[in-house]
Amino acid sequence: MKRFGQLFGGRGGSQPGAGLSSGSAGGRSPGPAPLVQTLGVSNSLFADASNFEQRFVEDYEKIETTVNALRTLGFKIVLTSGSFDIIHEGHSMYLEAARQFGDFLIVGLDSDEKIRARKGESRPVVPQMERLRMVTHQRGVGLVTLKQTRHPKWALIKAVRPDVLVATEETYTPAEIRELEANYCGRVEVLDRMATVSTSARLREIIMANPAPPVSAVNAGSARSKLASAARTRT
Repeated sequence: MKRFGQLFGGRGGSQPGAGLSSGSAGGRSPGPAPLVQTLGVSNSLFADASNFEQRFVEDYEKIETTVNALRTLGFKIVLTSGSFDIIHEGHSMYLEAARQFGDFLIVGLDSDEKIRARKGESRPVVPQMERLRMVTHQRGVGLVTLKQTRHPKWALIKAVRPDVLVATEETYTPAEIRELEANYCGRVEVLDRMATVSTSARLREIIMANPAPPVSAVNAGSARSKLASAARTRT
């Protein structure tokens, strides 16, 4: 983090962690110096632990307040979004790559309702609260929130107005990227998908490896069971 070391109480050239209080286990503070707290930003957002209760912020207005405070300190804000259903290596690599474009990474997670509307009733496999928790465990994630179907188009982008918006190539059209860069963010960075196998492909493999019996077989089995039960009753 480019300005992270400047937020600690050490002298010039000090490493992150210098000048911290020893109030936590092992003599380590959970985050930057008190300057961050005076701006209404929790130290927990900078700790190694996931600190889900502090990192998950559903209210976009609160997110905007946090972002404004971080910008006051010179932080470069990065925003990305996705479903993150069944977290795998590709997701971790993508989030790590996104984080490299700035100092503080915000992740917008599609709600269960939003995913069902796009991918069908069988998705997501993992419910939204568990997905949110898993994303906060990923290295470099500063804050997570939900993207709901009721939200207007680009509502989170407009609230955050990121310095860098990170997306995959199918997320926005060239015209949308031009509009976003002209009005709502510093620039858009398009990343390739980093998973060798997508979540959807992996689910198909699981289903193929454990196929459900044909409906005819299920019906036949049910009929045999009913006949056997009737025979037992007669005897």
